[in-house]
Amino acid sequence: MRKETDARKIRKFLKRLAEEARGPGDVFLTGGASAVLLGWRKTTVDVDLELDPEPAGAFAAISRLKDELEMNVELASPAHFIPALPGWRQRSRSIGSHGSLRFWHYDFYAQALSKIERGHAQDLGDVREMLERKLVDPKELRRLFEAIYGKLERYPAIDPDAFREKVEEALRED
Repeated sequence: MRKETDARKIRKFLKRLAEEARGPGDVFLTGGASAVLLGWRKTTVDVDLELDPEPAGAFAAISRLKDELEMNVELASPAHFIPALPGWRQRSRSIGSHGSLRFWHYDFYAQALSKIERGHAQDLGDVREMLERKLVDPKELRRLFEAIYGKLERYPAIDPDAFREKVEEALRED
């Protein structure tokens, strides 16, 4: 079993990934990695990321680095669990760049909605932090939920009306 990952190890991973990639690309971090880099969690079990566009050599580098740094790396983003939000790329926040790679926090609205849908206690705690830190605005979160509501039929595991109620419940706690 791999160790939990802190901000120092995430930054080292990003730097090494950029050094080993053979071409340009964008790396979007999501979930626990964003929470750790922004400081509301000390560690995360997994570093979830999306490569878009995929840098040449990134998969080989990730495979090597996850073993070398003893960390879990998952290729996952909110768009794997809920419909992609319109404008997600433009709302993603820059972390910085190393070499030819650019690093981003995946759109916090998409992160919040996917965490609300999943509904685990830690996920809902992350959503509260995003709201408190003004990374997401409740009115805009509702608007973006409505923008994907009609596309939820493509996700048979999700009950659209139950998801809407989860969104409202998460925002009532705010």
